[in-house]
Amino acid sequence: MKTYRIAVIAGDGIGPEVVKEGMRVLKHAARQDGSFDFSFCEFPWGCDYYLKNGRMMPEDGMERLAGFDAILLGAVGDPRVPDHISLWDLLLKIRKGFDQYVNLRPVRLLKGAPCPLKGVEPGQIDMLFIRENSEGEYAGSGSWLFRDTPREVVLQNGVFSRHGCERIIRYAFETARERKQSLTSISKANALNYSMVFWDQIFGEVGREYPDVPTESLLVDAASMLMVKHPERFQVVVTSNLFGDILTDLGAAITGGMGIAAGANLNPERKYPSMFEPIHGSAPDIAGKGIANPLATAWTAGQMLSFLGYPQWEERIVNAIERVMEEGRVLTPDMGGRATTRQVGDALLACLA
Repeated sequence: MKTYRIAVIAGDGIGPEVVKEGMRVLKHAARQDGSFDFSFCEFPWGCDYYLKNGRMMPEDGMERLAGFDAILLGAVGDPRVPDHISLWDLLLKIRKGFDQYVNLRPVRLLKGAPCPLKGVEPGQIDMLFIRENSEGEYAGSGSWLFRDTPREVVLQNGVFSRHGCERIIRYAFETARERKQSLTSISKANALNYSMVFWDQIFGEVGREYPDVPTESLLVDAASMLMVKHPERFQVVVTSNLFGDILTDLGAAITGGMGIAAGANLNPERKYPSMFEPIHGSAPDIAGKGIANPLATAWTAGQMLSFLGYPQWEERIVNAIERVMEEGRVLTPDMGGRATTRQVGDALLACLA
């Protein structure tokens, strides 16, 4: 039996509450399947750790994480710690340090999920966003000149390398080919006359290697509109770091909310551990109340299982999430219910039995 070593960083806000349910899902899948198991190691890193130690994780944190098969992350962020510190000193540090250059976010309207779009049914929204996760607008490159003077100037650079663009676009083409679906590239070349022109150029170059994959290129503003008016138009989508971040939040809004939005940060070559995190953030306003929605973390656990070689378990988890939402008896307040995080977790495991 294969035992996978999983590093668990519950993090901040609702992170500890939803991570508990994600771990229960993974343990349940292992017991039911019988061909694999999990060994969890929990790390108390995040904003509380920062307030005590002046850093989000210890100096040797990356070295300690490197030996694990995967990382399960709950959430990062606390009003007491500036966002640029909590984000850069933990989440982005792990993404960049472990070259997790693929951010994989499903945007899929599940059965039972509320949808604000009129007349849209499950099956009509089924997108897979492949977001470049290592450079672009989140590269951290720039300057702050003449600080606190009338001449103050701030420069924020978007970094787009041929290596970075080619590998994420090629990953997207391979995914679209495997799924026998179309691939849409989203950029903004009419205004960003260097970075996005370069992106579009590389999309065209790589695309010539995949004549069997139908493609489309859209400007990000047009794509935002079409995601709302004609979501069925999108299947596999590839885009930059910033645009992917924004558009997948829009995707969550049209497919039931942030409470069921899953996310994975992948190092496809498996040289380093990949990290799996729901995209809802730390939600400090409801932290500690026991009412956070654990379904996003459950789906994220399914993504981990799929990446580890058990895609059938991701589909089983998604089916169980659909049953919980369709029955509508055990839902957290964000979905119109009164259940606790634990109660929703119990209902989900019952559907997985």
